[in-house]
Amino acid sequence: MSAPRRLPAAAVLAVGTLSLAACGSGSSYGGSSASSSSQTSASGASKAAYTVSAAAVPGVGTVLVNGSGMTLYMLTSEKGGTLTCTDENGCTKVWPDTELPSGVAAPIAGTGIDASKLSTIKGPSGSLYITYAGWPLYTYTGDSGPGQAKGLGIVSFGGTWYPLSPAGAQITSTSGSSGGTTTSSSGGSGY
Repeated sequence: MSAPRRLPAAAVLAVGTLSLAACGSGSSYGGSSASSSSQTSASGASKAAYTVSAAAVPGVGTVLVNGSGMTLYMLTSEKGGTLTCTDENGCTKVWPDTELPSGVAAPIAGTGIDASKLSTIKGPSGSLYITYAGWPLYTYTGDSGPGQAKGLGIVSFGGTWYPLSPAGAQITSTSGSSGGTTTSSSGGSGY
């Protein structure tokens, strides 16, 4: 098992400084369930932005990905509905959230996932964000393309970042030559 990586202090400071001009959001939010069958399309919105599927990432295993194949992550400190990755603290500049486009009511369940675990949560501004097994999902700016999970184990913004497996479990370490090692996401559906 690899040790969690820490985001360099200079990077956190730089992101924090940049975030002073960012639009703010609250520190917690309330849940709103949405089924994958109740979809509304938004004109011009890319379905890739709100489709969640499963894909193999070499050395990690099968993880959740967005419609562009980018690994989706959860933050351990967001257990129980407390939002710690916000625009205010600069987190979403490093870990972009999965806000649904205006007019889209639900994410699309792609291949290899459990559609019953896919939902949304309403942010303080009324925007909907994609969740899986109760965890809000994010991408990582350090991943330059599909098939990467460079954010695995990074400690920043009040918690540790992990990709999720299709079962909704945190993938907490890299694997040898086959699938990833997972641990239960106990208590993660408290939204």
